[in-house]
Amino acid sequence: MRMLLLPLLLVTAQPAANPAAWEAAPRTKEYPWMSVATWKQLHDGHLARTKKGGVEVVFLGDSITQGWGGAGAAAWKKHYEPLSAANYGIGGDTTREVLYRLDHGILDGIKPKAVVVMIGTNNFGLTSDTPADVAKGVGAVVGGVRKKAPDAKVLLLGIFPRDKAAGTGMRKKIAETNEQIAKLADGKAVVYRDIGSAFLAADGTLPADVMPDALHLSEKGYARWAEAIDEPLRALLR
Repeated sequence: MRMLLLPLLLVTAQPAANPAAWEAAPRTKEYPWMSVATWKQLHDGHLARTKKGGVEVVFLGDSITQGWGGAGAAAWKKHYEPLSAANYGIGGDTTREVLYRLDHGILDGIKPKAVVVMIGTNNFGLTSDTPADVAKGVGAVVGGVRKKAPDAKVLLLGIFPRDKAAGTGMRKKIAETNEQIAKLADGKAVVYRDIGSAFLAADGTLPADVMPDALHLSEKGYARWAEAIDEPLRALLR
């Protein structure tokens, strides 16, 4: 009896496509600097903070936001502890993971007055999304915040500059994305600010004492972030 051999095309499993930037998805990839288990622990910690209540201001984002608990701790204590703020940043998150966290409880049961959103750089660095994709993902995050916390004002920040030199391909992608997400603002419920210039030298480079790896902020960088959003954030809280 002759054995019928199916073409290899039919029996080879195809890799699953990444969810779109505007689709909610949990962390599934292991990184040397963060395991999936650690990501879940951080998310659970945020849920516990939410359950505790008393959150007036939320910072939502990736490792740059998470860093308020590290290099930014002094600025956080000075500027945001008095505002009953909660830091819901997780390193490596793209818009997908933030959307998942919004769908799975981080704002449930609390009524913050303001939510500071800064997300999107990892969409370029880890998943190679286009500026249009990232802008749509950021729009979905803003929409998710508005759905979960309809009474909160959103302070949407432009994606911070990265790469030491000015004019790189990454800088151009970020500028293009920021131009698009600026259109999400209505000046009332959603206010947009691009504070990237606060981190740059006069020639457009990123100083090492502000962003040591040309991506993450130093203590000095977090102080500049706090100073740059002090007025617009307080205006939203009034």
